[in-house]
Amino acid sequence: LGALSACLCLGASGKAAAQDLEPRRWTALPAGLNVVGAGYAATRGDVFFDPVLLVEDAEVDGHTVGISYVHSFAIADKPARLDVTVPWQNLRWSGILDGEPATASRIGLADPWLRLSMILAGAPAAGTPSKPSNTIFGAAVAVGLPLGEYLEGKLLNLGQNRFVIRPQIGVLHTRKKWSFELTGSTFLYGDNDDFLVDSTLEQSPLYAVQGHVIRFFDKPGYWAALSAGYAWNGRSTVDGVRSDDSKRLFLSALAVGLPIGQKQGLKFAYLRSRTKTDTGSDTDSLSIAWSYRF
Repeated sequence: LGALSACLCLGASGKAAAQDLEPRRWTALPAGLNVVGAGYAATRGDVFFDPVLLVEDAEVDGHTVGISYVHSFAIADKPARLDVTVPWQNLRWSGILDGEPATASRIGLADPWLRLSMILAGAPAAGTPSKPSNTIFGAAVAVGLPLGEYLEGKLLNLGQNRFVIRPQIGVLHTRKKWSFELTGSTFLYGDNDDFLVDSTLEQSPLYAVQGHVIRFFDKPGYWAALSAGYAWNGRSTVDGVRSDDSKRLFLSALAVGLPIGQKQGLKFAYLRSRTKTDTGSDTDSLSIAWSYRF
């Protein structure tokens, strides 16, 4: 039940929140279940800025701590869940600015996320044992809240100073000890009217797809997942002038989950993010998350 990916898998480039890689998000949960969690991620990598900014050899070193809460319930007799994720970050950028060494640091709250999801078809009825082979279809909407730290005159920030709405559709097919999950998302961005003090930043939708292959083991609570994702578009416009900054981002991840007693669990994950354009970031992240259900 790793609900921390939205904060633990950020690209940490100052224009993060491209997408996460989170397996098992479409697993149907029993109504009335609550899960609290906490996690930590360390991120390092290279950042590639637009050449007009005169920034070279830029690197980022980031630390993220997040807390999460999940509550499951029913809507029209169909399983639903609410996820809340609140991240706190310590990011440091270093590089060469106009020929001189330069650094920038940001410490504080990043943008929290709310996600409401619902299983539309395929979930077993309450009290009915799961079938050895089953296919689930679901839909969700996530909202990024502009509550993170934002400095109007700075290009690099923890918060985006705008709402982000992310509709999702997903399918999960389980066959015995294997699950195959596919999710499609669209990121819809609000305007940032305080970009670099008095400019207006607009951004076209970013499209993303992610897939997961999940293997469950004989001991209850043990699982492993191999994941991959791709995001594209998201071109920005500043004061009506379109930028040549369309995104193309490839992500891959490996995650392992294991139980601690009957109600707790740990998840370890490695995330690799690589840009396929001249701007963006190439980062690697290691994370650990703990959860407790009641």
